[in-house]
Amino acid sequence: PAKLSHKDRHARWTLKFTKAKRQDDGTMPSSDLAIPFFGYKSHVSIDRKYRFIRKWKTTHAAASDGARLREGLLDKTNTASSVWADTAYRSKANEDFMDKEGFVSKVHRKKPHLKPMPRHIQRSNAGKSVIRSRVEHVFADQKSQTGLFVRTVGIARANMRIGLANITYNMRRLLFLERLNASA
Repeated sequence: PAKLSHKDRHARWTLKFTKAKRQDDGTMPSSDLAIPFFGYKSHVSIDRKYRFIRKWKTTHAAASDGARLREGLLDKTNTASSVWADTAYRSKANEDFMDKEGFVSKVHRKKPHLKPMPRHIQRSNAGKSVIRSRVEHVFADQKSQTGLFVRTVGIARANMRIGLANITYNMRRLLFLERLNASA
């Protein structure tokens, strides 16, 4: 029993894929990189206008992103009804859920298997990326300012650590917006 208290039985292993970078001689490696990752993942829903984190959920690293959309990430009290998300959130179940709940789907479309991406879908995804990138800025800010690196045992502690980082981000964002408003 004492040894089990030191083992994280909620965290899972997964692979994160990233594009290989150019080598010093200018050539591109033939394959992308797969980085093993153990731990937890933060899923957030932010306000488009002010970029506050409205809701969040913590899961183990191997959890599918798409299923989290139906688990309370979307906020009905938000005045905007559009949902901006990447391709991991596009599924028939999610599209049906958003239609039923009154949300407008602005989720990226996936590339057809073994075919080039159609030009109109490529342009549509590029336009959606401008809005969706705001969520990535939240994660980048958390990582650079708070050094968000979760080293906890158990999902309850990880949820608390990520939740505190989200609250800290919201407080810092509020102070920034108030300073911006005061100077205008």
